[in-house]
Amino acid sequence: MDTRQLGTSDLHITPIGFGAWAIGGSGWQFAWGGQDDGDSIATIREALDAGVNWIDTAAVYGLGHSEEMVARALEGVPVRPYVFTKCSMVWDKRRKVATVSRPRPFGGNARPACDG
Repeated sequence: MDTRQLGTSDLHITPIGFGAWAIGGSGWQFAWGGQDDGDSIATIREALDAGVNWIDTAAVYGLGHSEEMVARALEGVPVRPYVFTKCSMVWDKRRKVATVSRPRPFGGNARPACDG
């Protein structure tokens, strides 16, 4: 699949990416409904096999479940795609989602998510 330069960066991405919102599954405020994890993993791998070189996800998609599915799908994949994520939405113990009114720079909202 052809790639295009992303803005002025040195990244070259395919015009089509894989959006991982729906694989977050059910049980959260903006859910699309239940998903089969095996199907989600297979679908990500199929997209990569078709030449897609980037995945869009966010910690809030399924309250972490989408990112877990992406990680599982990438196990053993020799050529890793770019994984683009967002970190301005958080949730509490009741699974209530909220937007951080003043997102902090990397090291603020993102660092804890990256560190696990």
